[in-house]
Amino acid sequence: MNDRTMQAVLFDRYGDPDVLYIGRVRVPEPAPGEVLVKVRAFSVNGSELTVRAGRLRLLTGREFPKRVGLDFTGEVAALGTGVERLTVGDRVWGVLSRTSGWGSAAEYVAVPAERVGLAPDGLDLVAAATLPVATTAITALRDKAALRPGERLLVRGAAGGIGHAAVQLGRAYGAHVTALARSANLDFVRGLGADEAFDHRSIRPAELGRFDVVMDTVGTDLRTFRSLLDPGGRMVSIALDLDRPAAWLGYLAASTVHGRGRVRFFSGNPTRGHMDDLADHVADGRLRPAVDTVYSLDETAVAHRALAAGGVRGKYVVEIY
Repeated sequence: MNDRTMQAVLFDRYGDPDVLYIGRVRVPEPAPGEVLVKVRAFSVNGSELTVRAGRLRLLTGREFPKRVGLDFTGEVAALGTGVERLTVGDRVWGVLSRTSGWGSAAEYVAVPAERVGLAPDGLDLVAAATLPVATTAITALRDKAALRPGERLLVRGAAGGIGHAAVQLGRAYGAHVTALARSANLDFVRGLGADEAFDHRSIRPAELGRFDVVMDTVGTDLRTFRSLLDPGGRMVSIALDLDRPAAWLGYLAASTVHGRGRVRFFSGNPTRGHMDDLADHVADGRLRPAVDTVYSLDETAVAHRALAAGGVRGKYVVEIY
């Protein structure tokens, strides 16, 4: 039996970031088809804050301790039986399955090989930790919305973890990109390639014009932003307003079935193919990392608090030394 232990970020009850602590757990053994990754860095994602606060406790249950960390970069430390594509020492990145729980906020993580991709050569693994969840933006714009050159794209939450990737990809796909962000972040999103950028708190949606695609990372006011779509327009949302579940559930069901501008809601669940697509996008210059702040493992709670406060430019990253 493996008796080696490692550091990992845990919590024993739902609550604010102060419930997070560094504990020791057993280093996992890679099962058949899995790889063991020595984690170099991971980013902090909004879904983790939601789970940690207990807002999805009906789904996540009351079995503790629980883990955090969804994405990761690092090096392959060991291979389970049947893994042929990867070798020990490979620089990799990936995203854990939400159905199997979180856990990349640790010194090691065991993950199915099909969820791991080779990180691009020359890309620093700490900076690279900002990008695995950008696979969600690729899926949203390319696959779900089928964004085409010359179309008008609106990105809500354009400075955030997925929004900043959507701005870059929208420009790369040939769209005219309008970004909504905080006033302090407008120059940041323009630097990513936005053709226009507006303070979401000082402009009314009706003043923005019409769009072929709306990429929503906020989850509120879906009806308002759906009304900005031109005929044949598409809206993709990766967030839900948990403060008003009855409102969005009824609206989402109706808009999925009826009428123009159907809202496509989904949660990213990337596999190796998505990670390979991501590497290609980085290699050809379509995507570049945007690191707001780098924290140490024992500052994970600080990073959670910073993300909850809003105003992030790109991603908060936690580095494991």
